[in-house]
Amino acid sequence: MRIGELAATNDVTPKTIRFYEQAGLLPAPARTSGGYRDYPAQTATRLAFIRDAQSAGLTLAEIRSVLALRDSGEAPCAHVTDLIQQHLADIELRMAELRKTRTALRGLAGRAAATDPSTCTDADICNIIGTPADT
Repeated sequence: MRIGELAATNDVTPKTIRFYEQAGLLPAPARTSGGYRDYPAQTATRLAFIRDAQSAGLTLAEIRSVLALRDSGEAPCAHVTDLIQQHLADIELRMAELRKTRTALRGLAGRAAATDPSTCTDADICNIIGTPADT
């Protein structure tokens, strides 16, 4: 299968396929006598996996590690489970940080609504975010 057909089948661009080859996610395909890339049919499955893994938040390096395990004949299930757990833990931490930031911003929004700009002095940078300078 030529690159254009593979790209259309998987809703990606030929440039994306070439990038995945360079990144080590797709093996280099055989070439036709005319020099065109000639992909085996199972490349479509591999491309679909790469896109699904990216949608799940895996990095290209992580995807490459999963594919390397599979290519070596090993089932990558335990490795994928570990990656998923790491990503879930990261997301939980980020969500907690975002909730804390939201609380701080809500407080600042209330402070902004109650701030009279005429009370700001040249010594103040911003009375909403900072503490007013002593006069």
